Amino acid sequence: MAIDSIDAKILEVLQENARVSISEISKRINLSLSAVSDRLKKLEQSGIIEQYTTVLSPKEMDRGLQAVMLVGVNGSLDTKDLFKIVNESDEILECFFVTGSCDYIIKIATKDTDSLAALMKKIKEVRGVSITETDVVLDQVKLKHSVSPV
Repeated sequence: MAIDSIDAKILEVLQENARVSISEISKRINLSLSAVSDRLKKLEQSGIIEQYTTVLSPKEMDRGLQAVMLVGVNGSLDTKDLFKIVNESDEILECFFVTGSCDYIIKIATKDTDSLAALMKKIKEVRGVSITETDVVLDQVKLKHSVSPV
């Protein structure tokens, strides 16, 4: 589904605050309540709006240490063991299968260096994991949770 400039405005308002009311969206973009409601339903049904969510502060949730782990695997890796750790660990926020010098990039938010070391140990022990490189995040330069609607 292609979006027009009105849909883009609705999405921008929602990206600022997903709890904003239809009434507030209507006022901000100068469109009737029913038109905003209809457009929201279409955006949801088309899959453009995947979900509404709450973003928690890692620091305030005692997960102030963030890291990025690059994982290289050899050809014999049965990914189910690695994916089991990835999917069961609350400390792992994202995992990407990528091209380049490694096979996976894992984004981690954890309590401290001890918990990071324990997670690293688990991943390194997976049969078929050939190399890992872990970089601790010192500062966050940019964070967006979604793509821009325009």
